[in-house]
Amino acid sequence: MTTRGKIVLGAIVFALLYFGINKLIASNKIFQKADTQSVLLSSIELPAAPSGSRATLVVPLAPLPGTAPAENGTPVVWEVMAWNSQMAGMLANGGPRTTMGSALAANKIDMQITRQDDVSKMQADLVKNALDLQANPETPGLIVSIMGDGLPAFSAVQSQLEKAGTSLQIIPYSVGKSFGEDKLMGPKEWLDNPKAALGKTVACYLRDGDQNIALKWCADNGLKVNPDETTYDPEAVNFMSASDFLVAAEKYIVGKPESRTKVVSGHSTGVKVDVVADAVATWTPGDVNIAKQKGGLVNIVSTKDYSNQMPNIMVTTKRWYAAHQPAVLNLMTGFAVAGDQVKSHPEALTRAADISAQVYGDHDKPGAYWLKYYKGTSEADRTGQVVELGGSKAFNFNDNLTLFGLDNGGTNIYAAVYKTFGDVQSKLYPKELPSYVPLANMLDLSLLRKLQAQYKGKNLAPAETPRFAADDEIRRSVSKRAWNIEFNTSQSTFTPAAQRELSQLFNDLVVAGRLKVAVHGYTDNTGNATANQQLSEARAEAVAHWLEAKSASAFPQGRVQVYAHGAAEPVATNATEAGKALNRRVEVVLGN
Repeated sequence: MTTRGKIVLGAIVFALLYFGINKLIASNKIFQKADTQSVLLSSIELPAAPSGSRATLVVPLAPLPGTAPAENGTPVVWEVMAWNSQMAGMLANGGPRTTMGSALAANKIDMQITRQDDVSKMQADLVKNALDLQANPETPGLIVSIMGDGLPAFSAVQSQLEKAGTSLQIIPYSVGKSFGEDKLMGPKEWLDNPKAALGKTVACYLRDGDQNIALKWCADNGLKVNPDETTYDPEAVNFMSASDFLVAAEKYIVGKPESRTKVVSGHSTGVKVDVVADAVATWTPGDVNIAKQKGGLVNIVSTKDYSNQMPNIMVTTKRWYAAHQPAVLNLMTGFAVAGDQVKSHPEALTRAADISAQVYGDHDKPGAYWLKYYKGTSEADRTGQVVELGGSKAFNFNDNLTLFGLDNGGTNIYAAVYKTFGDVQSKLYPKELPSYVPLANMLDLSLLRKLQAQYKGKNLAPAETPRFAADDEIRRSVSKRAWNIEFNTSQSTFTPAAQRELSQLFNDLVVAGRLKVAVHGYTDNTGNATANQQLSEARAEAVAHWLEAKSASAFPQGRVQVYAHGAAEPVATNATEAGKALNRRVEVVLGN
């Protein structure tokens, strides 16, 4: 063979070998391809965008976490209820236990997630963990997730923790919030006539978040509530105790009556009456169970209306928190990374739903179930009535700055939520909750500020904030309530006594962050009609300006509208000074 022939033959053999080997590798017959590649998520930064850009920022999709346990890092247990607000935490962990390639594995956290729907058992587990940590500091820490508005009642565990030499501590980061799934479900007529709820009974887990929804709706509509779940008051909204949110739904579905002693004006009549659950305060899957198994109830009000009421708040013991500051910071970082992924990419959200199904362990509820009700949906119930079901949102880093008031000029929304419902629960249940732990004793924002400093100078994905059109009138009223805001005589300036009422109004409206606010001003009949009309407008304007000046973030342009009525629509006689005082009023309507 000639030299040229040898070269040609060699080239042919080389080409055959090159393409043959590549084809063999591509066939996966030699090297099996992993289902999911492990990656270091801690290197992923939150997105950058040109300064001043109004475009919606989308975080690049990161590889999804693997399935193999990472088994490396600071050990911690996270107790959760079956609650869709935890999607970001689910993705961050990659599975019931931290997996390779997950955001928490990349941040050296080894977390076991366990389901616990019983709040009292969560409290008991925290006390046990405090004692275990005291005996052995290497014990894995315990974090429990609860409804943010339920923390004042949950803080009753503080006395037991103090006996164990420690106290409650809030992780200064939230993975998400309820946005519709927690709700008061009742007969449809309650929507148009809230007073139809008087003499009816609501099943719920007492002194927790869902009961708070019902309590706030009652307060906003001026309805009396009966805090004694062993009696029945026909002139108030009554409650029926359930051991958890699913049992509450079951009490309506089954319709088993409870025998109660009837009370009138606070006095026992000695008469026994049977009551059943006419309504339910619950969340998914409690709402879905009601719709599918019985039906007949609609959403009266939910966390879609009271949009700031129910962030997912994580608490632990100060003993573990103080000893593991770097780990807590890493935990928050992992949650922040996963939060952006869940919010930005359907693939990440779907994976988080599949992990939720694993953690919650209901065999008839696959990932698709949790995904569907995370997004929220409308379905016909067993009676054919269409009802909204589910609804939650995942938080990213900027959502947390908004929640805790660290955004530019922002209001600490969670502080308003905590005080609002702490005061309500303490007033209604003085025996069970004579006081509650001041938020400042449990919440230290140093670590969140530290993260904020790390991101300083970078443009981050924005927090979700509601937008309001100034000329968009309220079409559906959620509540209407008169506020006893005192003005100086014939003026639109506040008396010193008005401050407390204004502060309560402010907190109430912050909780209902997604609802529009209509401020209606009224006067008594003293003076001429023109002057009264102007005065009522000036007083309503004064309230609106006070709210907007106190927090531009909670009361953005277009949220508050003002209406002036002069001496029209009196609620009492103008023939007496007492009646005139009632007619000089400001009414606040919430709606959308």
